[in-house]
Amino acid sequence: MIVLLHPRSTRPKNRRFPLAVLALAGILEEQGEPYEIVDGNLDPDPAAALDRIMRERPIELLAVSVMPGPQMVAAIPICREFRTRYPRVPIVWGGYFPSLYPDAALRAPYVDYVVRGQGEVTFREFLRSLRNGRQWSGIPGLSFRDDFGLTVHNADRPIQSPDQFPLLPYHRLREPARYIARTFLGDRTAVHQASFGCPFRCKFCGVVPHSGGRQKSESPARTAHIASHLQREYAIDSIQFYDNNFFLGEAAAHELAERLIPLRLHWWCEARVDLMLRYSDDTWRAIRKSGCRMIFFGAESGSNEALREMNKQLTVEQTMELARRIRQFGIVPEFSFVLGNPREPEQDARNTMRFIRAIKLVNPQAEIIVQHYIPTPHPDGMYGNIDRQVELPRTPEEWATERWYNFTVRRDPKLPWLLRRIKRKIDGFEAVLKCRWPTIQDIHMPPWGRRVLRWLSAWRYALEFYGWPFELQLAQRVLRLRQPREESL
Repeated sequence: MIVLLHPRSTRPKNRRFPLAVLALAGILEEQGEPYEIVDGNLDPDPAAALDRIMRERPIELLAVSVMPGPQMVAAIPICREFRTRYPRVPIVWGGYFPSLYPDAALRAPYVDYVVRGQGEVTFREFLRSLRNGRQWSGIPGLSFRDDFGLTVHNADRPIQSPDQFPLLPYHRLREPARYIARTFLGDRTAVHQASFGCPFRCKFCGVVPHSGGRQKSESPARTAHIASHLQREYAIDSIQFYDNNFFLGEAAAHELAERLIPLRLHWWCEARVDLMLRYSDDTWRAIRKSGCRMIFFGAESGSNEALREMNKQLTVEQTMELARRIRQFGIVPEFSFVLGNPREPEQDARNTMRFIRAIKLVNPQAEIIVQHYIPTPHPDGMYGNIDRQVELPRTPEEWATERWYNFTVRRDPKLPWLLRRIKRKIDGFEAVLKCRWPTIQDIHMPPWGRRVLRWLSAWRYALEFYGWPFELQLAQRVLRLRQPREESL
């Protein structure tokens, strides 16, 4: 019996299909392997679930999907207890955390192997070797400790198109319907990822070391087939596509839009500003007709100099042009910004806040996401040339401490260049912006609540006074208390 563990990573209302473990489940399903999925987002006690499985049938391997932040923190006690109870059962970690920090993962006594990057083929070859001699050196994408306790990282594995892999076995989840959520898109929203990786090499982004600056996408026919399957089996009316770049070539984008039109779904995705600026009006209209309601764009900065330093291959003029153009198609742009250039954090914040205000002038419907820059390992060197300024944790336990947990989730990164007064200014700006322009994605906020927030924040936004927005924070807390309670586990 193989167990695929997805430690808890979010609150119940944000629970979605655990795509990472489902991808491995598809491989096991194809091979006829006995397996079970344990999802901490659904099961309140994963450790007890593992004990139950072990009593019913011995576990041969525990495979754990681990993202940085809450999921990594949740994985530690489960794996530690499992290793204490069943010391002979090997444990392998995969996902973003061990792909970014394989040395740290392997320093944990409860992690025996790490699968880096796209895991389907590596996992299949790893399982075969586990049963036939345990010869690890010939498996690309695998990291492990050798007989002398030294860490070994095999060569990276080239990524493959999802078309090469089986469809996800949603039916093997304990209660598939509980992953369908009400969102701003619809009453029954599912998620899907139609590609792996990203072909760009932005120097602030952790996707680059995860995928090697490459992207492979499934065919439009397969994406539409999966959406149709989810609609037929689970009565979905909307879908969120989790790809780093849902659109690359225009021909494929147009074909996919045409295939989605008959399904009458509403959907959200991520895309590149510069690529979509090249699309014809006909393609834009097809995308809108197919049900696209919002597209997430990484705008990142209000400074061309900062964008060049990021290796973003984008200009502020392009972002502004897209903000104007997208209005005619009735699609909401969601622009993300990374504030806190290590060289000039205060000037960077000032430039970007000014640029965000300019975007709201040309497209008031534009949604804005503000993030502090959090460095992650990068093969081309981290944004801001700060590789030697930040000493990252060496073990999962250290990553789980309050200081580094706050770093990971951007709550309080405590970076040497991000002075407290600069952080307060950025956080204050974000609070005022969110109240002056409440997001349409908060489906629980009543219309009168939005009006209250707009009214309270109007003078601050007009005067560009962002300091100490206590009254806005209090109003948000009061309104949250009036919202429906989350479902329990």
